[in-house]
Amino acid sequence: MRLLKELPLLGDDGTYRIGGSDLCDLLRISPAALTGLVKRDLAVKLGHDAYDLTETVGRYVEHLRGVASGRGDEGQVLTLTGERARLAREQADAQALKNAKLRGELVEASEVERTWSDTLRQMRARLMAIPSRLRADLPSLDPDALTALDRALRDTLTELADNAD
Repeated sequence: MRLLKELPLLGDDGTYRIGGSDLCDLLRISPAALTGLVKRDLAVKLGHDAYDLTETVGRYVEHLRGVASGRGDEGQVLTLTGERARLAREQADAQALKNAKLRGELVEASEVERTWSDTLRQMRARLMAIPSRLRADLPSLDPDALTALDRALRDTLTELADNAD
């Protein structure tokens, strides 16, 4: 690295050393941000106010590339991956519902409710008409029996209606 060889930063151990304030100026970060980089093992501290320039810049650049590409750090990667997977599942579910509806496999709840309401109203009307039809078809039936049958049908329908709530 020609640039580094021209700088008077080479330490006795062959590493390029730089002070904290110079590193902050180079990376355009605050001293607090530099402390954060040290804690996250992105900045390599060699001693008091001395950092390994080559390794620190390399790690910091790799970190920034990861963030820029959407990978971020490990926690961000897991969160982003999970969110993308959740979004993909939701989109797949939405498409499956659209396809099922187009095939006629799904119907609107309001349509089902309206159909069942109509069916039950018709059933109730037909059940309530039984005593009248029996009176007309079998005039010899005991009127008290027909009244009892009418009462039993009404009570049963009332119980069913009360239990439906």
